[in-house]
Amino acid sequence: MTLLIDSHVNLHHHSFDEDREAVIQRARDAGVGRMITICDKIENFAQVIAIAEQHDDIYASVGAHPHYAKDHLDLTAERLIELGKHERVVGVGETGLDQHYKHSPFEDQVQAFRAHAKAAHALDKTLIIHTREADEAMAQLLEEEAGKGPLRILMHCYTSGAELARRALALGAYISFSGIMTFKNAHAVRTIASETPLDRIIVETDCPYLTPIPYRGQRCEPMHVAHVQSAFAKLRGLEEEEASALLADNFYRLFPTIPRVTS
Repeated sequence: MTLLIDSHVNLHHHSFDEDREAVIQRARDAGVGRMITICDKIENFAQVIAIAEQHDDIYASVGAHPHYAKDHLDLTAERLIELGKHERVVGVGETGLDQHYKHSPFEDQVQAFRAHAKAAHALDKTLIIHTREADEAMAQLLEEEAGKGPLRILMHCYTSGAELARRALALGAYISFSGIMTFKNAHAVRTIASETPLDRIIVETDCPYLTPIPYRGQRCEPMHVAHVQSAFAKLRGLEEEEASALLADNFYRLFPTIPRVTS
């Protein structure tokens, strides 16, 4: 069975409350060997880390989504560092800037981002970035933070422009693509995915959101990462096994404390 890795799942989401264990088992049955379940609010960290503690193949992040920056004005790097020392935590975030929905003031998003970046530096754990309609500001912030020392950066569920991708890649960032890559009108996303260096790409579902073709209209699950990986392989002219090995190598470089699947 082809190895699959889902680098971004939201398994604590309420839509999984009735069948979370079945969802996880379906992913395993489909060949998903590793998952990272993402923290969106600090108040949800206990639930997120519990999922990772209960499953050897699932790891976690710690952070607050930019949508909720206004609710985390007292969130410090020190608090993130304290939580992020947990052995199952492999990333800080998702954090970043979202000027599409603007659920939180821009200044609050920047403040939260800087706290996350400081924690990622201190912990030597990957900074997981959400960015939407904030390309120039995001590029500037990333360049500032990367200038402070080594920083592993993941541009999650990438939908931004080519210039931000170029500047992020220049900082050593990796770019993740989701089920959006399968959408009929997602030509810009596929263009970025076709131009990104092969050693800087990983894939994800961002479940329960962004269900790929042919399952649009249904709840997204980690098992659907198979369709994201297949879309990537087709786009780049790779055999499935070749794409699987390449994406796995990239994932393990980006998250070096996660052990490789051995069987």
